[in-house]
Amino acid sequence: MVRKIFEFEVGRYIVNGLFATIIHYSVLTINMDFIGFRSAGLANFIAAFFGIFASYMGNRHFVFKAFSKPILKQSIPFIVLYSLLALVHGIVLYVWTDLYNFDYRIGFIIASVVQFFLSFFGNKVFVFKS
Repeated sequence: MVRKIFEFEVGRYIVNGLFATIIHYSVLTINMDFIGFRSAGLANFIAAFFGIFASYMGNRHFVFKAFSKPILKQSIPFIVLYSLLALVHGIVLYVWTDLYNFDYRIGFIIASVVQFFLSFFGNKVFVFKS
């Protein structure tokens, strides 16, 4: 069963996304709970860069297996896409937590679900297209 998941691009994308999300969430938690950021939006914006880097490397080498193309040719559209996604993610967290005072963990989940769908299609069509 696990092997079949890895045979499919979507399955690999989910695994890679979970790994990148764990990194993103871990840095967000460190920013909020240990460093003491007062703004969840800013803490998330910083944490997003760590998740984005993990996501890029996983997408390039594991999900889309598009590592034969020049890294610069892929990294520029990836950076554009994920900068927009980080902005959307940060805005969702800012509105959810900073404006409405809801728990940042729930906001993170909501923003991550939105990002998941947008990023798969963005990567497939814009960044790692065949």
